[in-house]
Amino acid sequence: MFAGEDQLMLMLIVGGGTLFVTLVLGFALVGGDNASANTKRRLANLSHGHAPVAPKAGQRNSARIDDRQSSIKVLDTLARKLIPKPAELKARLEKTGKKLTTAEYALICLVTMAVVIVVMRFVYDLTWLLSIPVGLTSGLILPHWTVGFMGARRVNKFMKHFPEAIELMVRSLRAGIPISEAIATVANDAPEPIATEFKRVSDTVKLGKSVEDGLWKVAKRIDLPDFKFLIIAISIQRETGGNLAETLAGLANMLRKRRQIKLKIKAMSSEARASAWIIGSLPFIMFFLLWLANDEYVMTLINDPRGIYLIGAGLTMIASGVGVMAKMVRFEI
Repeated sequence: MFAGEDQLMLMLIVGGGTLFVTLVLGFALVGGDNASANTKRRLANLSHGHAPVAPKAGQRNSARIDDRQSSIKVLDTLARKLIPKPAELKARLEKTGKKLTTAEYALICLVTMAVVIVVMRFVYDLTWLLSIPVGLTSGLILPHWTVGFMGARRVNKFMKHFPEAIELMVRSLRAGIPISEAIATVANDAPEPIATEFKRVSDTVKLGKSVEDGLWKVAKRIDLPDFKFLIIAISIQRETGGNLAETLAGLANMLRKRRQIKLKIKAMSSEARASAWIIGSLPFIMFFLLWLANDEYVMTLINDPRGIYLIGAGLTMIASGVGVMAKMVRFEI
């Protein structure tokens, strides 16, 4: 049997883990809608309709090796064999803009696990039965969250300045500059991370590839429908002709209006999102305050087996409510 402090810590860890798993499952089940899937499907159909434009599978798009490896060959071999979906992990790492390989990411996860296990065992004096699960969970979740946060932040920063980058291309095209030089102008004058991505496109063109090939490589890293609109517009103009500057100007105007609508929806739904945060965190805050005021009163809920079922039911209902509110304030533009 655990002591009172160990039982409290166990329930906090198990309760937090249960809430996290339930939230993840809830967001996975209720998140998004058919509009997003339909948009991606239409973009895929359009891209397949211009097969010569998209890069072919297995084709090397540059003179350098795309599949970078770390300096530890054994770690690279283990990472390739043990990671279930290395391609998806590589795409997530590339989205951050950092030169981080899958093997290095696996090493970070292992180090995080070891550090958390040591801290929980020898600093907080938890038993090995608690320290090992907490360490394993932290090593898997913390790096995953960090990579996702860095990738989302970089993509949002890209989209913030993307309409201005397209308008810069429009001004260059109206001045009589070809599309390849217009992309080089964006690479030199646009802010990060747009400058870095368009610099890669410019380098790809200098190596003898087409503009579409370089743009599709960036689309794999960014993975945004708005960026694929740009590629499709350029592809259609190359095949059918027309005024590319006017087409891109209309695209920039559409993207700016979409962003304005998203910001307006975010402002209008801020009250609901704040309510979700407050309602979701209030039970944990009250539990902590009651434990500080009268720990024996709170421990009755922990020590009684019926209290464990009540805690589980409460966490499930909180997770369900937060998931429903998140679905209500999520829109696809």
